[in-house]
Amino acid sequence: MTGIIMISVLFMIIGMLVQYRLKSKFAEYSKVPTSSGMSGKEIAEKMLRDNGIYNVKVTSVDGFLSDHYNPLNKTVNLSPDVYAGSNVSAAAVAAHECGHAVQHATAYSMLTLRSKMVPAVKISSTLSQWIIIIGFGMLGFGGGNPTVLLIGIGLFAVTTLFTVITLPVEFDASARALQWLDTARITTGSEHTQAKDALKWAAMTYVVAALASIAMLVQYILIYQGRSRD
Repeated sequence: MTGIIMISVLFMIIGMLVQYRLKSKFAEYSKVPTSSGMSGKEIAEKMLRDNGIYNVKVTSVDGFLSDHYNPLNKTVNLSPDVYAGSNVSAAAVAAHECGHAVQHATAYSMLTLRSKMVPAVKISSTLSQWIIIIGFGMLGFGGGNPTVLLIGIGLFAVTTLFTVITLPVEFDASARALQWLDTARITTGSEHTQAKDALKWAAMTYVVAALASIAMLVQYILIYQGRSRD
């Protein structure tokens, strides 16, 4: 249990540092206007049109860095700062979310797989921690059967796999965004470098989440193996 607590604290601290770095980069590049002068909304709409996508709506949603693409109602949802902003940060985020729309339109395999996993992940993320806690509790009282713990680990493995599959989805969306921003001449020179840096730190939040989940899964498996030998 000590190892689990240490891993949780370690990745919590790393996650906070990455989030802080992301927010500071977003704030820094929000002060850099793009040479195109286009707002995030205009950039999103243009990227969609350039990719032959006409059935996706660009909307504004409340929150800070709450930007996301919703494949269910086909909307690119941009936070107010991104929606109305005409700066490097807004351009990078708007294009990234449209990158997901392009993935959806072209049936990008990893996005399709990720979408199919969502129902299972909703169940596993809700139940896994409780079942693992119950499993540990049963083992703590007289060395009970570790089967319950194994079931919890199996459910947790589903959520871990989901975080890993999310990585290529996010990296691919950023790659599509950066390529289009360059081709369309939305960001040029140092602006493009800054857009790339902003998206790199956004991607790092997903990397940290995946590594944390993998580390926890390995720790759970080691504990189970140790208990099952007893």
